[in-house]
Amino acid sequence: MSASTSMTDATLSPVPVLSYGPVVLPVAGRPADLQVRVTLPATGVDLPVILLSHGHGGSNNLSSLNGYAPLANLWAARGFVVIQPTHLSSRTLSHLHESTPGGPLFWRSRAEDMTHILDRLDEIEATVPQLAGRMDRDSVAVAGHSLGGFTAALLLGARVTEDGQEADLAEPRIKQGVLLAAPGRGGDILTGVMAQQFPVFRSMDFSAMTTPALVVAGEKDDSRHFTEMGPDWHADPYHLAPGGKTLLTLFGAEHLLGGISGYDAAETTDENPGRVAALGRLTAAYLRTQFHSDDNAWQEAREALATGPDAFGRVESKR
Repeated sequence: MSASTSMTDATLSPVPVLSYGPVVLPVAGRPADLQVRVTLPATGVDLPVILLSHGHGGSNNLSSLNGYAPLANLWAARGFVVIQPTHLSSRTLSHLHESTPGGPLFWRSRAEDMTHILDRLDEIEATVPQLAGRMDRDSVAVAGHSLGGFTAALLLGARVTEDGQEADLAEPRIKQGVLLAAPGRGGDILTGVMAQQFPVFRSMDFSAMTTPALVVAGEKDDSRHFTEMGPDWHADPYHLAPGGKTLLTLFGAEHLLGGISGYDAAETTDENPGRVAALGRLTAAYLRTQFHSDDNAWQEAREALATGPDAFGRVESKR
């Protein structure tokens, strides 16, 4: 749909959302404590959990637990507990980047952060007010944007190779995924400066990414700093990973997909609050149905998208 008022939540009753952070989790061997923000609805029980991995953008705080409020708040308002870590790659920890092994991307540590969070849900639950006893720990999804999408793909089963060693960081407790403008395939099509600077992307292999996932790609997300392949590169996780995948292509969207990293963020080149609201609702509907097969939210959302006069994207699926 378009950015009209029909795509916003203005006509819906407000759902109170609570946000608490930072929750500080010391991790042995990690050069800085793991800090997370938890966003949750004010009411409800048996709430599925979304682990949200931030990107590597140029802002000081959006790539941290302080970013991605447009999505975190939308998801929490629809009955999810959203947990956002500050990865070591964040500019808020830029003092680590020059001298710490693994920097500046800390790609392995980023995935490990999510495993640490799942290991310590008891501690998080005991710290965050009004969270105790409300999470459905058997219903965990990972979502990530850009470099966060790379992180999510690794947790869903994708593999990379560094120094001749294949990294398997799949997390079996994660049952679903949402990849937002995630990097695509490796290999010779990666000719951009970023691919030269960070060769780990060249080894990206989706053949073992078996966990179900929704792949979200912007129709105009042309990442020339990685490849000349064009926007189709961001659809690779759908096309190259085995079964159980769905692709949502957002019409007219660039890398920030309308502005998911922050409200009114200067780095957004395609600001469209209506698109962000629609994306939040559609991804929430996808996860609701994935976790509860008797929930018709995804089918209803797909039908509305297909028949609406102002469709904002298209959906395709494979098993």
